[in-house]
Amino acid sequence: MLEKQPALDATTLFEDLQDRHQGKFGNGKKRTFQRRVKAWKALHGPDKEVMFRQVQEPGRQGLSDFTELKDVTVTIGGEPLAHRLYHFRLAYSGWSHVKVVLGGESFSALAEGLQEGLWRLGGAPLEHRTDSLSAAFKNLSVEVQSDLTERYEALCAHYGMAATRNNRGVSHENGAVESPHGHLERRIAQALLLRGSADFATVEEYRQWLDALVGRFNRRCSEALAVERGELQALPARRTSDYSEQVVPVTTSSTIEVKRVLYSVPARLVGERLRLHIFDDRIEAFVGSTRAVTLPRVYAVNHDRARCIDYRHLIAALVRKPQAFRYSQLREDLLPNATYRAIWQHLDGHLEARAACKRIVGILALAARADCEQALGAYLLERIDTGDIPTLHALEQCFESGRNAGATLDLDALHSAQHPLSLYDSLLPSHNQSMELH
Repeated sequence: MLEKQPALDATTLFEDLQDRHQGKFGNGKKRTFQRRVKAWKALHGPDKEVMFRQVQEPGRQGLSDFTELKDVTVTIGGEPLAHRLYHFRLAYSGWSHVKVVLGGESFSALAEGLQEGLWRLGGAPLEHRTDSLSAAFKNLSVEVQSDLTERYEALCAHYGMAATRNNRGVSHENGAVESPHGHLERRIAQALLLRGSADFATVEEYRQWLDALVGRFNRRCSEALAVERGELQALPARRTSDYSEQVVPVTTSSTIEVKRVLYSVPARLVGERLRLHIFDDRIEAFVGSTRAVTLPRVYAVNHDRARCIDYRHLIAALVRKPQAFRYSQLREDLLPNATYRAIWQHLDGHLEARAACKRIVGILALAARADCEQALGAYLLERIDTGDIPTLHALEQCFESGRNAGATLDLDALHSAQHPLSLYDSLLPSHNQSMELH
């Protein structure tokens, strides 16, 4: 049976033997049978996969791959961060660059991470290897796959690197970066334990922490890196494109749609056609050659649609017609967080319908105008808890510095010194004439 099907394992064969010969082979004989099968395969079985250890030469090869943290959940403000890590590594010295990637294994994520690593390193190896970018090619047409291949090869050519890939499904060919993934993940997990928390205030804080951690790892290979740096190619005069492009129209609702996500943009852009540079974590929108706005990149989950609406983009228009708020398709998205959703629910339940819309729109306008979204929301919740709903005028007096400054000036004027009345005599013509006669 093993000669016909060498892939059969000892347990399957032993259970088949027990079925064929009921009661003859007890479980106590299983270990002996397994040893005999193992010995037969060693003596008569097919050849096994052989790993050919490679001689690593300084400056010859750099490798890129993506990985996900296992058994570790990083949170931002208490909310789990869906992300993966891009990992670039020099095969000879082991120097690494790691970047937090918020989306998938896209060309943009690869191009951004690779170029960041090369410019931080100060040079480029002769060859760059990946694992065929299988995730980047998933569900793409042949034409799009071909375009990605051309863009990847152009990226490598810009830095004078030969673009190579390991055979699909043969991860050990990328072993100089695949194997260190496990060490990297273990070190990150240990460093988070040492830190005492896997929660960060912002994504940027997490990135800075990870960058410092990888920097400490890299110091341990400084001697080998010094040798390798001498063999790296010089960098070109500038970076090349590390984004994808798209041209989109701005709708009359002051929105654009990018990869199943609806984004708001400033209302002044309505009717324009924007040229987008789509990065892993942001979208830069241009009118002609001038950057008009930068938007945070949002990803649709499970092929659903998503929205990224910033009330600051639309609030000026909404102030002119506040009643549009109630039945707006974007109503829930215009409320920036749970605090403002709770404020709206309270206003809608305690004020007349028109007054409730006007009040919440005025509150959002004040938050945008005075840049006090968090403080204003917290203050309103406190007042609502006491049964009070402050007027817009009262809120403006509290949160708009210009109004407060004006009130301070008026107060000072009330306490200014009074001039002696006799001084006014010098302004009278008759007083001036009498002075001239004398």
